Amino acid sequence: MENNVKRVIIGVVLLLAVAASWLLWQYFQAPTLPADLASGNGRIEAVQVDISTKIAGRVESISAQEGDLVQPGQTVAMIDTAQLRAQRLRADAQIASAESQVAAAEASIAQAKARLVLAQQELARARELLKRGHASQESYDTNVSAVAVAKANLKAAEATLVSQQRNVDATRADAQGIQTQIDDATLVAPSIGRVLYRLAEPGEVLGSGGKVLTLVNLADVYMETFLPSSQAHRVAIGAEARVKLDILDVAIPATVSFVSPESQFTPKEVETASEREKLMFRVKVRVPEALVRAYIDRVKTGVRGVAYIRLTALPGEEPSAWPEFLQKLPPMVNPDTNSD
Repeated sequence: MENNVKRVIIGVVLLLAVAASWLLWQYFQAPTLPADLASGNGRIEAVQVDISTKIAGRVESISAQEGDLVQPGQTVAMIDTAQLRAQRLRADAQIASAESQVAAAEASIAQAKARLVLAQQELARARELLKRGHASQESYDTNVSAVAVAKANLKAAEATLVSQQRNVDATRADAQGIQTQIDDATLVAPSIGRVLYRLAEPGEVLGSGGKVLTLVNLADVYMETFLPSSQAHRVAIGAEARVKLDILDVAIPATVSFVSPESQFTPKEVETASEREKLMFRVKVRVPEALVRAYIDRVKTGVRGVAYIRLTALPGEEPSAWPEFLQKLPPMVNPDTNSD
């Protein structure tokens, strides 16, 4: 009796093992592709962007929470600027003082010009009197010296004006630098994205470069895969591609945005050891931003799938149609322009 039970158990285990092996084989069995199509495993990824403070200061407010979708230019955090605003007021006062000094220098020039005109007139009269013998040479020389002094004073006043004008420029530049720091205290989202991490809280004091938020940049959603050299050399930038995710029954249109110029060992995520032993070329296919925006609430990174890439046609070779399982596209995509 016990032997019969053991035989039944062993038989059931063997059947389960065979069934599991068959399911695994079916899972990893890739559909047959035309010769001008290549495929590789990968996962949906997006660039992560750290929103950091350029200036040191206390975090005044953070208006974004983890998981929030933010738009380009949207304010997500503020750094306290009370001290900077006080510095700006001081700089504005210095500008006003420098401008008043410019006005004083301009007045000095006007006075120096008037003195020069008077000295030139007196010199002319002294010259006529000297010709008629009604003035001495000494008096004439004194007037010549007075004209020279008046010219020198005018040049000095003009130089002072230039110096004061440059002082105004310097104080304005200082004020602009302070204003730039005040503007930098408003942290904005550089692109459409979703908040992945909130790394600081209001009241915390951060140094220059302190991270406040980390965004997933949904304007740059892509999948990386690896192809052997026999296929990689036929992949062109801008080539048409399709991404088939494990969780979707539609194919996502994409384009090749990067092909590595150097080969490398594929990462451990590749399923088989034989694949990892080969030198492969990294290829990136990018999902159109318009499509990402249309399904922005459903976009998730880390989802695994397969990228299918159209290779450059060989001489005399006609581009093949996409396989049937890759022809079903998301509703917003026009099949007349995106399926072959």
